[in-house]
Amino acid sequence: MSKLTPRRWIKLDNAAKIFPASSNKQDPKVFRFSCELCEEVEEDVLQRALQDTLEEFPNFLCVLKRGLFWYYLEETPVRPLVHQEENPPCGLIYKDSRSLLFEVTYFHRRINLEVYHALTDGTGALLFLQAMVYHYLLIKHADAFSENPPVMEYDASAFQKMDDSFDKYYAGRPKTKKNNKKKAPKAFRLNGAKNPEYRLRIIEGVMPVDLLLEKAREYDTTLTVLLTAVIMRSIYEEMNVRERKRPVVVTIPVNLRKYFSSQSARNFFSVFNVGYDFKNQSPELEEIISRVKEYFETYLNEEYLQERMNALAALEHNIFARVTPLVLKNVFMKMAHDLNRRQFTFSLSNVGKVNMPKELCPYIRLFDVFTSTSSMQACACSFENKLNFSFTSVFQSTDIPRRFFRTFVDMGIPVEVVSNHIYTGGESK
Repeated sequence: MSKLTPRRWIKLDNAAKIFPASSNKQDPKVFRFSCELCEEVEEDVLQRALQDTLEEFPNFLCVLKRGLFWYYLEETPVRPLVHQEENPPCGLIYKDSRSLLFEVTYFHRRINLEVYHALTDGTGALLFLQAMVYHYLLIKHADAFSENPPVMEYDASAFQKMDDSFDKYYAGRPKTKKNNKKKAPKAFRLNGAKNPEYRLRIIEGVMPVDLLLEKAREYDTTLTVLLTAVIMRSIYEEMNVRERKRPVVVTIPVNLRKYFSSQSARNFFSVFNVGYDFKNQSPELEEIISRVKEYFETYLNEEYLQERMNALAALEHNIFARVTPLVLKNVFMKMAHDLNRRQFTFSLSNVGKVNMPKELCPYIRLFDVFTSTSSMQACACSFENKLNFSFTSVFQSTDIPRRFFRTFVDMGIPVEVVSNHIYTGGESK
């Protein structure tokens, strides 16, 4: 791109606007997707694969700029270089207006993609990583695929990938309704001694998908409901009696592409909260599952998600919000973010099944995902018959993950658990 060519700019989508105001060194709003291959990664091949992928995802070649009223993305001539992983995971990526908002590293057999959340959500980042792994394997094993290369399912145009689906599906300011709902009680908040410098402890468990699905069917529910219920009970078992006066609330991100037609590679997600009052309700797993299932049936539908999307987008379209200077917006958005965090105990994101062309699957062992946090949260994804469930935590205690995985072992489901060494900055894997 010539220095004389005007650089294109893109306004942040509705979900992205909160991240510049709320990110900090304790929680830089960065998440990581990784793919573990069955062979060592070659740096030069990965660099070529990254270049091919960027041609398909031009929206990743942006930097974050500050305007008078809003942050915005601006295309940049800067090009990323892959390198061997050397820093702790999910560190600061957005440093200034010249920094790319993603990074690609490798470590032995693993390819890592770390992304600042203002650029895209988990689905968009996973699509990017899948394309990069696809190109890597086609380059590395050119002899096997030169005549009949496999085809990726995701073939959206550049225009579709750049689509702001929040703006596309905003149906206008919601009609004012009399609010008869009771104010939700404050959620129980995790606490305890923290790791030095807020370093993340990462605990990953790999479990067979078929056995998990069989167990979920025994409870007449879905895998995500089962995972959520087990998390809730694991937290409950670590609470003292005095703390049980507050409900355990798990916030669940929702991929809106499953409910609204979109192939956007930008942010397009919502959230809803699932609460359970252990003081007045049974701690038996069956009862927790039943209650969680009710929440999922209530909130996972197009009508509710449309109403929530309209309500959040209406704030963005408010004339007073538009003309408020960015410096004041940052203050209010930071306050709103901190207030929202008090409404939940834990965050669980199940990205779902990762699909790759069947011809490439023998070269891939697994995919995994985890995210930065100033507390504790978990992410899950599956590839073939492996579900990878990852905890990230700033707390020294590992009791909640231990109880979580032990629950599945007690159900007869084998769990392969690995963790990092937070004091050396290097991973144990």
